Amino acid sequence: MNLDLTDLKTVKSLLTYYNVAAQKNLGQHFLIDKAALEQMLKAANLAKNDFVVEIGPGFGVLTFPMAELAGRVLAVETDKKVLDILKALGSGYPNLDILPSNILKLDSRYIHDRYTTWSKIKKGATQYKLVSNLPYYITSAILKLFLETDLPPDLIVVMVQKEVAERIVAPPGELSLLGISVQFFGEPEIMAQVPKTSFWPKPEVDSAIIRIKPFKQPPHKITDTKTFFRIVKAGFGERRKQLHNSLSGGLWLDDAMVQQVLSGIGIDPKTRPQDLSLEQWAKIYHQFKTLIK
Repeated sequence: MNLDLTDLKTVKSLLTYYNVAAQKNLGQHFLIDKAALEQMLKAANLAKNDFVVEIGPGFGVLTFPMAELAGRVLAVETDKKVLDILKALGSGYPNLDILPSNILKLDSRYIHDRYTTWSKIKKGATQYKLVSNLPYYITSAILKLFLETDLPPDLIVVMVQKEVAERIVAPPGELSLLGISVQFFGEPEIMAQVPKTSFWPKPEVDSAIIRIKPFKQPPHKITDTKTFFRIVKAGFGERRKQLHNSLSGGLWLDDAMVQQVLSGIGIDPKTRPQDLSLEQWAKIYHQFKTLIK
């Protein structure tokens, strides 16, 4: 495949030839920046023993370079018209599998099973990676799908909205439910910022590349993640409220008792949920898990 898919003229020519239009409702913004593409590939650090999953490959601007570097690439695409172009352009890559499907309707175990089947025929250790320029509107759902599982990838490298990336890596003081939801399962890091001019059609916001290294085991000895996040969601139910108010209201507990328990583990009941660290949320979980129904 000799086409330069970061070239805007090439992208427009393909759209015209195949009579296709960019579907903004599907979050289709074509990457037209070679430097950003190289930054994605560098962050993914691909090798021939890697099985890579890509969501929303579009015309293959990231897909085909990954197929040249990795052992196997599974590209999941839901747009039927884009699929025809991807299949035509990617016909020369025997290690590329194109899966016509909505990723949110798939079980993450199915994806992992594809990796397991491939890894059995490879010699030596293999790695399972998720590398994608994610459609903005499904970012949280995708991260949930691939992190909240007992079979997560070994590495996740995704391009997301800059604001979302900043929320994901935020420290205590700026933590959100999204940040905790990612940091509980892995270690996130912003690798590069990508301006909105790197895409066509140009989105309204800038993007960032984040790399997440999922933990092998959840930290802080939390075995019941459902209850943990029930408590955290209650805490963030009303961000501007003091912690004791949001917990007592969200968990239907006596406020005086909540204040006493929080004080007993060294947490000021008047603090705001965004000011707590993950370690402090773990302390709250261990104290409250037996108090809620």
